[in-house]
Amino acid sequence: KQEFGSFYLSRFLGFDISYKNEVCIVKFIVKPPMYNPQGTLHGGIIATAMDVSMGHLLHHTTGTGATLEMNIKYLLPIKEGTVNCEGSFLKKGKTISFLQSNLYRDDGKLAAYASATWIPLNK
Repeated sequence: KQEFGSFYLSRFLGFDISYKNEVCIVKFIVKPPMYNPQGTLHGGIIATAMDVSMGHLLHHTTGTGATLEMNIKYLLPIKEGTVNCEGSFLKKGKTISFLQSNLYRDDGKLAAYASATWIPLNK
């Protein structure tokens, strides 16, 4: 079933999604099938976790939305452990919202960060 907090891709990747105040937290354990050919966590999975953290936060606080653009900076490789991704607002708007996401390795170091522009799809 495709629903917020439990859609197929999030279950497949083992995402645990929770909320604390106006932050969406996505946690998951890094597993070898998630590796790129260099033996580290694939950037596409990092991007997916960050997108989910922002999109789920928008849905949780404002309503459904769509990503207009997302910019990611990859800082450190991730080889193992639990990843913690935190999505938060930079600015909430009625027609456009700006969000950010920080992704941390198991050792607490910032491994990637993203900013994104979202459009609410309120009915």
